Amino acid sequence: MKDISLGLMDGKRGIIFGVANDRSLAWHIAERLHAEGAELAFTHLPPPKMERRVRLLAEPLGATCIVPCDVTEDEQVRRAFQEANRQIGPLDFVVHSIAYASRAALANPFYKTSRADFAQAMDISVYSLIALCQHGLRYLNEGASVLTLTYLGAQKMIPGYNVMGVCKSALESTVRYLAGELGREKDIRVNAISAGPVQTLSAAGVSDFDKILRHYPSKAPLHRNIRAVEVGTSGLYLLSDLSSGVTGEIHYVDCGYNIVGW
Repeated sequence: MKDISLGLMDGKRGIIFGVANDRSLAWHIAERLHAEGAELAFTHLPPPKMERRVRLLAEPLGATCIVPCDVTEDEQVRRAFQEANRQIGPLDFVVHSIAYASRAALANPFYKTSRADFAQAMDISVYSLIALCQHGLRYLNEGASVLTLTYLGAQKMIPGYNVMGVCKSALESTVRYLAGELGREKDIRVNAISAGPVQTLSAAGVSDFDKILRHYPSKAPLHRNIRAVEVGTSGLYLLSDLSSGVTGEIHYVDCGYNIVGW
């Protein structure tokens, strides 16, 4: 895929939540946004090693606003937006690429999920999107775009995905409700990308993930797995003015796997 810039994000500013390393889908989205002229802010988990990891990636893109944020703490979410606004100005987009479930919740059968693990997974994987919109709304421009990441496990039972599948179902519903309200509030669009399997840090926690990687090419209409850069370009579309009439959508980037019924 040739790296051709059309300046689609010239003059646009936004914040990326959820980059863990250079395999993160949020990172591939960030690279495409930067290539098209966007000015970016990034968040990282509070431990210093996480800051160093994100800073090494973000600074070569010219990012100077790199702030700590634990999305389970409302005050940290509020401060992250406040700092981004102070350093780069009002925001045109937000990328939410955050999910977590305990090792036990992913390894054990779903019916054995503990109440505490269920609440934690929902808080981090779903409520965090609500928190970003709640605390970030005042810093978003009219017509801004919010993007999150989901997976087919929200719609279908995927062995080993367990509680995260239920979280993604809730996340997709959250997208629709936020789209309905924020569109009226400030003409803000809210969408999700449902990506096919990619080797990321979060995917490493899903049991038998290698089997999923092998299975997709045998069923997907394009007979291959997706490339992470394809999530990046789709993210660019949904965050740019190219998709100005699109909101509340779950946009599949999975080589067509989701349409197959046999």
